[in-house]
Amino acid sequence: MKIKSAEFIISNTDVSKCPKDRLPEYAFIGRSNVGKSSLINMLMSRKDLAKISGKPGKTQLINHFKINDSWFLVDLPGYGYAQVSKKKRQKFQSFIEDYFLKREQLVCTFVLVDSRHDPQKIDLEFMHFLGENQIPFCIVFTKADKLGSSKLNKQIVSYKKKLLHTWEEVPTSFITSSSTGFGREEFLQFVEGVNEDVSANFQ
Repeated sequence: MKIKSAEFIISNTDVSKCPKDRLPEYAFIGRSNVGKSSLINMLMSRKDLAKISGKPGKTQLINHFKINDSWFLVDLPGYGYAQVSKKKRQKFQSFIEDYFLKREQLVCTFVLVDSRHDPQKIDLEFMHFLGENQIPFCIVFTKADKLGSSKLNKQIVSYKKKLLHTWEEVPTSFITSSSTGFGREEFLQFVEGVNEDVSANFQ
């Protein structure tokens, strides 16, 4: 898939105000310091499509970007950011949950995890929420350039083994690096394939 256009459409906290277009949506979510904005910009070959901040927790809205006039990339607030007030965290949780439970156009969620770390409780809990509600998701391992290839492979294998303690099978996963562009082609091929598979549902 070639990215010919990537256009910001709307930000909000109300699922009912999300775009009405009958186009497939792909949601990006993860802990607040996982490198989500950098990954989105790398995938779209844009430097500033998603705003990058030195402070985690910058994304606090549901952000819709229309890609190639044929699908939406949805940038969601990160979870688990300690420096956001408890009241704000509860608000995030409420409208994020609404989005996942009510948004019919959502076809896949990409749960971003830092490839350097073992499974984190908050990530596992979120994956459980998606599984429990039958929301399709993939795992995206970020920051792959921060580890040597041997250590990276061991870390990914270990992560997947731990997932199998609670999952019958490991969800589809991708290994990515925003710095080097690693994983971009495979990722976009996946989105293109899903778009083709679900196209009949959006006509």
